[in-house]
Amino acid sequence: MSQATVLPPAAAPSASLPTVTTGKPGRARGTSEFTPLLRLIREQGLLEHRPGWYARGIAVNLVGIAAVVAGLALTGPSWWALLLAVPLALLSARAAFVGHDAGHAQITADRRASRIIQLVHANLLLGMSREWWNDKHNRHHANPNHLDKDPDVAADILVFAEHQTTGRTGLRGFLTRHQAWLFFPLTTLEGIALKVYGVRALLAKDGPCRTRRDRLVEGGLLLAHFAGYATLLLTLLTPAQALVFALVHQMLLGVHLGMAFAPNHKGMERPDEHEDGDSWGHLRRQVLTSRNIRGGALTDWFLGGLNYQVEHHLFPSMPRPHLRLAQPAVKAHCAELGVPYTETGFLDSYRQALGHLHDVGAPLRSEGAA
Repeated sequence: MSQATVLPPAAAPSASLPTVTTGKPGRARGTSEFTPLLRLIREQGLLEHRPGWYARGIAVNLVGIAAVVAGLALTGPSWWALLLAVPLALLSARAAFVGHDAGHAQITADRRASRIIQLVHANLLLGMSREWWNDKHNRHHANPNHLDKDPDVAADILVFAEHQTTGRTGLRGFLTRHQAWLFFPLTTLEGIALKVYGVRALLAKDGPCRTRRDRLVEGGLLLAHFAGYATLLLTLLTPAQALVFALVHQMLLGVHLGMAFAPNHKGMERPDEHEDGDSWGHLRRQVLTSRNIRGGALTDWFLGGLNYQVEHHLFPSMPRPHLRLAQPAVKAHCAELGVPYTETGFLDSYRQALGHLHDVGAPLRSEGAA
């Protein structure tokens, strides 16, 4: 099915879940809406960590990256080597997903181990600042899709609400008018942008690094990434081939990450649009602003588990393999409360997200036509 599924209120309360008294859907709720669900999820053991599962995935991914490097060495300075940029982009996205999960303490409860895993995958393997990402991503999780509080929907290259289009002229105006069509071409820059933003945050006096030691560790690993990446490519390829390989690799990585993150919240409810939005409880704040994507094991792998965006936002520390298992309980609980639970197909998720971006740019297109 390609159409979005929004579950309506259940006809009667589920026997497996405690009854929670609520009023009209959409009104502010306290934590009592979330507590019964949390209790059930804990009883099912779905918040317990799966370090073995992650260890196997990390090992396979590292072996894959090593195989690509070996392939580059065997191929030598040949344009055929550019084909290896495709699997390297896929493997780099896997590293990004591991870094994301480590930042949420999904892999282990050991904070030091989580930090090391994230530093290796974000800073060393990807050249992306761990501290910058955590600061930005934690603010997103605290207030998803809130224009005034969520950095992911702040007006920048893209805008997400009509009032954000005011005063956008020149290049920014052009980008806004056509942002739906330009979205995927722009994601080709995401891999490079993540590196640039991280370096800028590291060098900023008011950046997220709290201590001098954090700054040195972050900076040292970022420097090691850039030096190692450049040395590897320039040693095995000609300068022209190395440049093109790096561009193809980073562009494909950007598109892949864009495909994983784009449909999660675009076009969903915005708390700032509602008078009581700032007082929504945890459950409504996370469920109403998130969109799930249906699919099987391939979808889970390709999107790094972010296709279970509702469950991930409700339980950020839940290990990735447990998100699918938690979905039935979350769906049932939302249906009982009358809280819309949105789930759609893979392609339809992009149609909805891009459709929202197209609608936001309508005022500028109207002005241009006039």
